[in-house]
Amino acid sequence: MGPEDATLGEVLDEPDRRRANRTTELTLRIRRFNPEVSEESWWDEFTVEMHPTDRLLDALHEIKWHQDGTLSLRRSCAHGICGSDAMVIDGHNALACKVLVHDVAPKVTIEPIRGLRVLKDLIVDMDPFFEGYASVLPYLVNDEGEPERERLQSPEERERFDDTTKCILCAACTTSCPIFWSDDQYIGPAAIVNAHRFIYDSRDRAGTERLKILSEKTGVFRCRTTFNCTEACPRGIHVTQAIQEVKRSILFDRF
Repeated sequence: MGPEDATLGEVLDEPDRRRANRTTELTLRIRRFNPEVSEESWWDEFTVEMHPTDRLLDALHEIKWHQDGTLSLRRSCAHGICGSDAMVIDGHNALACKVLVHDVAPKVTIEPIRGLRVLKDLIVDMDPFFEGYASVLPYLVNDEGEPERERLQSPEERERFDDTTKCILCAACTTSCPIFWSDDQYIGPAAIVNAHRFIYDSRDRAGTERLKILSEKTGVFRCRTTFNCTEACPRGIHVTQAIQEVKRSILFDRF
């Protein structure tokens, strides 16, 4: 029998086997909302037995599948890529699939992300967020005709915007911003990050148009540089830095 045929219990030594098999009790305090039940939100508490290395998303699944099927949340890939399960966890925006049980046990508080209308429980209306995103032309624009071969780009040119290509549109940065909470016209950090990704792309030809959009009163100059967005980003994007770079381009580059 090769290593690939061994069971988990046969591979782990005794101390590791005990750690892998033990469970911990986790209490989840969840802000609930259902317009068919009440006009006001309320708090519910659930207790589950989980392994310390389980994800918080697994605990939410345990509740939904075995305790209360009415609990509503968004989730998809469960690997920190789709961005569906952004929520406020112990007061901070995060993805439930990237938070482990041992990071929050024995009790965790969960709320929907802020600044967007709550539809039900942890599900918010993402339309305003995506409207801001769409307004900055988040796609490559080049009207020079179809090239005979791919448009080449040096490593240095690619590095210029590499960081902002990591955005997964989870809205964690935008909904952590106090300006976004109070001004529903503000385009928000995520939209600026995605504009940045194309403004500095050497193959793109709409950078000037995007800078004009972001120079409006709903654009980058509404930012007050609180760094909430950078701290909230689950992908580690330097959001505040990207915003400042766009500000400098508007102020010092002629367009």
